[in-house]
Amino acid sequence: MTIQTVGIVGAGTMGNGIAQACAVSGVSVVMVDISEAAVQKGLATVAGSLDRLIKKEKITEADKAAALARIKTSTSYDDLKSAQLVIEAATENYELKLKILKQLDALLGKDVIVATNTSSISITQLAAATNRADRFIGMHFFNPVPMMALVEIIVGLQTSEETHATVKALSERLGKTPITVKNAPGFVVNRILVPMINEAFFVLAEGLASAEDIDAGMKLGCNQPIGPLALADMIGLDVCLAVMEVYLKEFGDSKYRACPLLKEMVAAGRLGRKTGRGVYSY
Repeated sequence: MTIQTVGIVGAGTMGNGIAQACAVSGVSVVMVDISEAAVQKGLATVAGSLDRLIKKEKITEADKAAALARIKTSTSYDDLKSAQLVIEAATENYELKLKILKQLDALLGKDVIVATNTSSISITQLAAATNRADRFIGMHFFNPVPMMALVEIIVGLQTSEETHATVKALSERLGKTPITVKNAPGFVVNRILVPMINEAFFVLAEGLASAEDIDAGMKLGCNQPIGPLALADMIGLDVCLAVMEVYLKEFGDSKYRACPLLKEMVAAGRLGRKTGRGVYSY
């Protein structure tokens, strides 16, 4: 099956980023959110992003107009009926995702594939709550979606090979590089990344080096564009802590215990850039 139209539930950072990636690649989009204000804000973000690409001479004004013309916005799930694939891109909350997926399952035709852009929730578990477990899959895009080349395609226990092949082909059409991952907490990237950030907090707590030197060491020694502690501030220290706690619970392995310093900083409300202070001050 070739995907002509993609439905997206959620017009926030991830949703509008996915919408842009699709529209620029010639795929029609129906982007749905709970209010007209939310979808218009999402559309304005896409327009602003395309303007920046025009300034960098990556696209033309005509390309921008064509891309925006491919994005239809709506506050009604009924408008998703024209899609062959619907991507749920709501907040990372299990109950909310479950509610949305059950609504989509009841509404969409039996051949429609449903994907979730989760970064941590079990694909197998979400799939089991639908009547299309074989046509359910994870598509984990990375932020900012238009710039980041990776898509983690997560197959649940029940996901069919045809569903996987269709979603992989679409990811490549969007100019992304997909990697296929079996369902497990954190998938591949976050499973390696967040414990690395946690280890950087242990190194900081032990006084082995300053935060600046830890970050400089990882940037220059491992060719990373941003150091792990600065990255933690960008992600949010509370988010990093929550992910570590999920790993500890799901794997039952003490190697995933969160660093006490990370817990202490979250308790103090030093969550990173969003609060103006984390490891660094902003």
